[in-house]
Amino acid sequence: MAQIINMPRLSDTMEEGVVAKWLVNIGDEVKEGDILAEIETDKATMEFESFHEGFLLHIGINEGETAAVDTLLAVVGEKDEDISALINSELKMSGQLDLVDQINETEKSEDLTEPGSKSNNFQLIKMPRLSDTMEEGTVSSWLMNIGDEVKEGDILAEIETDKATMEFESFYEGTLLYIGIKNGETALVDSLLAVIGDENADFKSAIDDFGKVVIEDPTITENLDFPDEINQIVESENDNQLLSSSDRILASPLAKKIAKEKNIDLSSVIGSGDNGRITKSDIENHIPTNDEAGKSSQNDSIAVGLPSPKDEKIVKGTESFEEIENSQMRKAIARRLKESKFSAPHYYLNVEFDMDNAIAFRKQYNTLPNTKISFNDIVVKACAMALKLHPRVNSQWFEDKMRLNHHVHVGVAVGVTDGLVVPVIRFANEKSLTQIGLEVKDLASKSKNKKLSPNDMEGSTFTVSNLGMFGIKEFTSIINQPNSAILSVGSIVQKPVVKEEKIQIGNTIKLTLACDHRTVDGVTGSLFLETLKGFIENPVTMLV
Repeated sequence: MAQIINMPRLSDTMEEGVVAKWLVNIGDEVKEGDILAEIETDKATMEFESFHEGFLLHIGINEGETAAVDTLLAVVGEKDEDISALINSELKMSGQLDLVDQINETEKSEDLTEPGSKSNNFQLIKMPRLSDTMEEGTVSSWLMNIGDEVKEGDILAEIETDKATMEFESFYEGTLLYIGIKNGETALVDSLLAVIGDENADFKSAIDDFGKVVIEDPTITENLDFPDEINQIVESENDNQLLSSSDRILASPLAKKIAKEKNIDLSSVIGSGDNGRITKSDIENHIPTNDEAGKSSQNDSIAVGLPSPKDEKIVKGTESFEEIENSQMRKAIARRLKESKFSAPHYYLNVEFDMDNAIAFRKQYNTLPNTKISFNDIVVKACAMALKLHPRVNSQWFEDKMRLNHHVHVGVAVGVTDGLVVPVIRFANEKSLTQIGLEVKDLASKSKNKKLSPNDMEGSTFTVSNLGMFGIKEFTSIINQPNSAILSVGSIVQKPVVKEEKIQIGNTIKLTLACDHRTVDGVTGSLFLETLKGFIENPVTMLV
């Protein structure tokens, strides 16, 4: 069956895209994961991969052409499949008819439309692609209800991606007529999210043609204000599901996930949602019974028995484990780091710096009113100033060119529950230590609350990864491509050192610079570290 592929939204600010290059031709066989085209957005040129298998039957946007998001991009289906009716239907819905056809369609609609009749003025809103690695999204919360008036720019919902929870705004005006993905549900990109249009719009047939959304739990129902005819269908389907699944427990996917992690028996939890549905807050507020606590302890342990000298009986142990589904963020991290590790020839330079002056400098600096900086802030500032003097280390590698950046945007790796994100301090070399400290704290807070926007994480020219606060003395990192280097920062260690030919107690720190040998030679990396040493061991020089 043919599948419509629309121009994707590859960033949260993208409204249109340019097809820079098609990598497949009409008639070519396409597999899931194959790169179809390179699409230029308002931020970057990205590879767009297929989520369907079949043959490329139609190209709707030629190379070099610009089109709005959700415009018909291509059609993938079975070989020699007749897709003319499908293309015409999609073109009509997306407004891609040529001028003559638009006039004809308008005249027909004017002739057929009578007072009180149904309108065909509506828009199908699909699950947006809010990041270049996003494959599916979860609706965290709807900020509008069915029947609400929607204006262009209004926030419709909060959508959780593999990187962050972001607000999704409407690009259309009208009435919110239908919600296809409810709170807490997860769906693939381009799944039917909602319908916006005239109050009397006849959109039911379009929903039927679009296809039913596959939801995670068929027993989940919510009392949303659907139009009467949709309500009857939903209620009928819900009744059938409840009759056939009376022994199943109503719970949101997130509640089930948390319950599984905490070994909580859902049958012992009282749900506060509709029809007794168990929500996330019900699980978090649940107090386990003694039986559950005992069961959890038993599941998490492995008992190994030894022969008893008295009765010579053997106690057999029980093996147990749990499997946790990989989050979208974890999948994205794995994919990007694997690509970096096996495509960029990494090599590592290890150094150890004296931190006595830095400790004294920080202590004195923090005596200023409303000022508190960390050692990490000192390292970020020092890196930024050193990078300005060594543009090769501040460079980026592309297959056909090398980019020497004259601006310095330092990415700071932040660990979060699901993995790792890298928010960016822009123009770090031009900012004071206090500014850097405040910005790092703000971005770290956003990271942990999943409030980072794609713009907060894009554009880094160099990365700093610090595990010193966890007691890690020394480690290596994988380069955040397309950057050329990343600095790993260990903890400050007090130990005997030789100063002025005497052994005394000093404070040192170990750093490891991972370099891409395609852009940064050994001498280049060494000279950068020599400059960095001067700034870190004498921080006052950064204020001059």
